[in-house]
Amino acid sequence: MNIADSMRSIIAAESQAIASIPYTPDYDKAVELIIEHVHKRGGKLVTSGMGKAGHIALNIATTFSSTGTPAVNMHPAEAQHGDLGVLQPNDVLLLVSNSGYTREIIDLIELAEKLYPGIPTIVITGDPESELAKLATATLTTGNAPEVCPHGLTPTTSITMMTVICDILVVNVMRLTGFTKDQYALRHHGGSLGSKLCCC
Repeated sequence: MNIADSMRSIIAAESQAIASIPYTPDYDKAVELIIEHVHKRGGKLVTSGMGKAGHIALNIATTFSSTGTPAVNMHPAEAQHGDLGVLQPNDVLLLVSNSGYTREIIDLIELAEKLYPGIPTIVITGDPESELAKLATATLTTGNAPEVCPHGLTPTTSITMMTVICDILVVNVMRLTGFTKDQYALRHHGGSLGSKLCCC
């Protein structure tokens, strides 16, 4: 297979995977949790993940922050060495694990629950029956499509799915909170976007 054929095959596989992401009422619940705890109660969104999923968690935090929802990323291992202190009573956890069995993320839920009993948790995972899914307040599943990696191992398709789920959450929170272009401009002064949006 040449590069052109491989490219078309990968795009087709990932496009099909995106189109197959299953909707459940937990999407509504996740958006409601973020709006209630962050926008109404003054908390923040705290994201976390390990490995490749950790990079997606960081992206989720920065995207939410730039669109009017205060968010921070917390490394789950560092959380056990003091970073858990970033949590506050009205926060929401958003945790990312394709397997749903990532030990560090499971430990993070348990530690957060000890600090603030009842803290709501949104989980993005490929396995809706996993340990993490069972611990979550809202579970958003990727659909667990096969990875496009030739060995079916490297996080590829799953990472794409997680990014799309992030976009679903961000866009709907923006829509329901009435976040405006002017509000975006106040948070994004640099780069080409900043020059297009500057309103000050």
